[in-house]
Amino acid sequence: MTLVDRSPGQTAHDARLAALRVDAHSPEQTPLRHVWNACVGAGRANEALRADWREHFTQAVETLGMRSVRFHGLFHDDMFVYRAAVGGGFGPDAPLAEPTYTFSYVDKVFDFILSTGARPFVELGFLPRELATDRATVFWWGAHASPPNDMDAWVALVTAVVEHWIDRYGLDEVVTWKFEVWNEPNLVPHFWTGTKTQYFELYAATARAIKRIDPALQVGGPSTSVFVPDARYDGETEDRLAQHATAESTDVDALPWRPVWIEEFLAWCAQRELPVDFVTTHVYPTDYAFGASGEGKLISRYADATFDDLTLLRRLVADSAYPDAEVHITEWSTTPSSRDSIHDTVFAATYITRAYLQCTDLADSISYWTFTDVFEEGGAGVGPFHGGFGVFNEQGIRKPTFHAFAALARLGDRRLYTTEHGVIAGDSGTGAVSAVFFNYPDDMGTASVGSRTSYAATRELRGRGPARRIRHTVSGLAPGAVFQWEVLDLSHGDVAESWHAMGEPVNLSRAQVAHLHAVADGLLRGQLRADDRGVLEIDLELQPWAVASLWQA
Repeated sequence: MTLVDRSPGQTAHDARLAALRVDAHSPEQTPLRHVWNACVGAGRANEALRADWREHFTQAVETLGMRSVRFHGLFHDDMFVYRAAVGGGFGPDAPLAEPTYTFSYVDKVFDFILSTGARPFVELGFLPRELATDRATVFWWGAHASPPNDMDAWVALVTAVVEHWIDRYGLDEVVTWKFEVWNEPNLVPHFWTGTKTQYFELYAATARAIKRIDPALQVGGPSTSVFVPDARYDGETEDRLAQHATAESTDVDALPWRPVWIEEFLAWCAQRELPVDFVTTHVYPTDYAFGASGEGKLISRYADATFDDLTLLRRLVADSAYPDAEVHITEWSTTPSSRDSIHDTVFAATYITRAYLQCTDLADSISYWTFTDVFEEGGAGVGPFHGGFGVFNEQGIRKPTFHAFAALARLGDRRLYTTEHGVIAGDSGTGAVSAVFFNYPDDMGTASVGSRTSYAATRELRGRGPARRIRHTVSGLAPGAVFQWEVLDLSHGDVAESWHAMGEPVNLSRAQVAHLHAVADGLLRGQLRADDRGVLEIDLELQPWAVASLWQA
């Protein structure tokens, strides 16, 4: 396969003039773990009642192979789970003597998820209003992020919903689920208004309650947010003074970045003989630190930050009292902002392809945040490409990141050959060969794609290069074996650029929606065959930022 489509002035990066030879039956194959589609994120439980959310999720399962989904708001007021006890009485309007749990909305969500063939990755949080110690809220939809005002009532709620799921779906099903306690409790007061110790106590009460139901149920935490290079989270609550050096550093990549609370959490749990079946945290390659002036500074770390962070995290877990605990990254993306224009671009697709292939052996799942722009933490987005997290925009238009996940999903489960710019894989069941290659431009050096507050601001990355030539010879195939290939690049599938060329309309006409759907799916595609000896020659020139997928038909 040879693709030659150079832009004026570009030359192919040809570091490997001699084709590399790969044997499809090599005995040196190793597992290729699909950490990219073991789990995916979504906004909140109530959004899963919407038809467009469900349409997007069905495609994510069927085309991208997503196997579970995690979201906030399971117990939020708009799910109508908890009706508080307020006294005795008689009649239909009498106050309730005991709390009443109503799971009809939750059932609709979980029934749908399971009907697609996926499973829930259960985040236990936030609170119903009646259980909150204060009434301050976060997000447009008003999440209650405080510690519970009655720990026994919280435990009873968790126990009731888990027992309900066992009755509804069977213990054999529910023991396959993960139960994660809360979301980002280090981010006070946004996602937790208590202290570190109060979160640990919440974890203890919740984990014990779950294990009392059945010891085989899986529970974990602490679901903390990002790595930091300073002591801001060492105390009971965040210390902004400890962040000054980070905010003012001239070389943030040289700082000692570490996960938040992981070591303290595991030590605290071990001292109390608490169960920790898996460890969760969020590993965005960014930070937001406050300087001495009180101004916050957005920090974008280097391109390999996720790999280095997960390498350290794996070592810390291995050295803890829970060396066999699974590691699940329950949120990850290029940045943690739902208004970051990088999310809509080819640049993000290339970045996540590179990072996922680097990190396949470092976690049990790395959950992309999120699969859809049907996401209302800050309210609905303004315009069709507003920098939302999703691989689908609100109209269901597939962003370039969708095609990156589709390429990764086609890979087999055995690694035949890995290079700095991609992987060739085999399927242990069928023997089919597949591959993904990408061109993260050399001009980027060690830099990540960073963060952008407008689509126009992303366009400076379009000038990075050069093109890259990839050559491989794959032997051991069936004579005449047929392969499909497709390429995403700045000329094929770059839907946000087409929207930009329209003048960035906020409200699309039907014709514009149809046109953008066609652009989004207009990848460069073709077919090639192995020769009569069962040998496939791959000779591929990738334009800057391209992602190429090859799979056996």
